[in-house]
Amino acid sequence: MYEQQQRPEHGPLAGFTVGVTAARRADELGALLQRRGAAVLHAPALRIVPLADDGELLAATKDLIDQAPDVVVATTAIGFRGWIEAAEGWGLGETLLERLRGVELLARGPKVKGSIRAAGLTEDWSPSSESMAEVLDRLLEEGVEGRRVAVQLHGEPLPGFVEALREGGAEVVGVPVYRWMPPEDLSPLDRLVDATVSRGVDAITFTSAPAAVSLLARAEERGLLSEVLAALNHDVLPACVGPVTALPLQSRGIDTVQPERFRLGPLVQLLCQQLPNRARSLPIAGHRVEIRGHAVLVDSELKPVPPAGMSLLRALSRRPGWVVPRADLLRALPGAGRDEHAVETAMARLRTALGAPKLIQTVVKRGYRLALDPVAESKYADA
Repeated sequence: MYEQQQRPEHGPLAGFTVGVTAARRADELGALLQRRGAAVLHAPALRIVPLADDGELLAATKDLIDQAPDVVVATTAIGFRGWIEAAEGWGLGETLLERLRGVELLARGPKVKGSIRAAGLTEDWSPSSESMAEVLDRLLEEGVEGRRVAVQLHGEPLPGFVEALREGGAEVVGVPVYRWMPPEDLSPLDRLVDATVSRGVDAITFTSAPAAVSLLARAEERGLLSEVLAALNHDVLPACVGPVTALPLQSRGIDTVQPERFRLGPLVQLLCQQLPNRARSLPIAGHRVEIRGHAVLVDSELKPVPPAGMSLLRALSRRPGWVVPRADLLRALPGAGRDEHAVETAMARLRTALGAPKLIQTVVKRGYRLALDPVAESKYADA
């Protein structure tokens, strides 16, 4: 019989490491993950050009003031608010607002509506779905032939949106709000790339398409793209805030997970469901053992394990109940060389960390095995 499981004192993400690529709202996302027990590896894949310093945004703003658009599509709350604030800094705030009062103003969702109204404006329409596809459908149904449509871009391409408007005969003016650039310090991003290749992270979160593009581009620059793609396809879970963010990954054949609501909270909740479901759970020596990224749950009690110990435990768990030779375990130890004594040292530390020495049995002159319970052992043997 297994020990009665107590209510865990740890969060659902305890024992997992999650990479965060966000530049904006990274602290908020990191705090949400840590509150649920995750270790967070923050590696901003981008930096944001300050709006007040952005010559492209200034040029687009002056263009729209000089030649008023027929329609303005506002896509994000922070982007619209930042645009108005930047215009005020340039001495163009009132002029821009006056222009916007005379156009058809479409808001992608409720947060954008809030920013529009905070600026003293009123939106003409907003889709209940918060979908740019629904915005596009409305514009095309109205007819855009000969109309000037300003689209507030939000740091990433809107797939097919601009092209469909232009095919419909519209003149499209992009408003490049919070434009992305590569990070000035690439070392955190390099650490995340390395951790992805070594499976030192269990998941990576993406909150913008440019962040995904930037991580893959950096991996390619370092000659590690194929290794990163392999990790994301098999062992490291890519979690995207929405379908647009996922496109650069999906174009490389990577399957992603996304929450139904495109928000940070639902993204974290999705990880709370997905990562524990991906963990290996085994009945060993009368205990329920769940193998997570950098820790193990033994009867729901969290046991942090050193990296070398986790490498050994994963090697043993690939063939639970079977003897794994020392030579195979040595190959699983990073940087161990040829000294089999390193296996014995790491194994002793692993047993101490697990707090239940009988979980792993020593088979004299052969190697080690997980003490898989007899009923389960027959199941694995027949598999």
